[in-house]
Amino acid sequence: MTLLKSSQQIGERIKERRRELGITQEKLAEKLDVSYQQVQRYEKGSNALNTEKLQIMASCLNVPIGFFFEGNITDAREESIPYLPDEEGQALSLFRRINEEDRKTVLQVMKIAVRKNR
Repeated sequence: MTLLKSSQQIGERIKERRRELGITQEKLAEKLDVSYQQVQRYEKGSNALNTEKLQIMASCLNVPIGFFFEGNITDAREESIPYLPDEEGQALSLFRRINEEDRKTVLQVMKIAVRKNR
């Protein structure tokens, strides 16, 4: 049986997941295209999220949308992908699409760049 959660319960889950990922309210607000004060209101449950914002929120927090409505938090965390900043996520996505030999070359270039920036 699915239990519909109140705005306050959904807000608590948002806040807990955001903190777990180390995302500030400001960064989450930027991704949602709202003010950080609006994120505060979502987390307190004083403002409900519409369907579109809830989908974007789930994506930003790397959880399935059902995370906000049912099951326990541990289950949702196990299904989720760790948060990566946009640039890192793009790099990982591209890296996964190249062949093994080229991956080794990319890793060598990255190691050189790290040494150079120390």
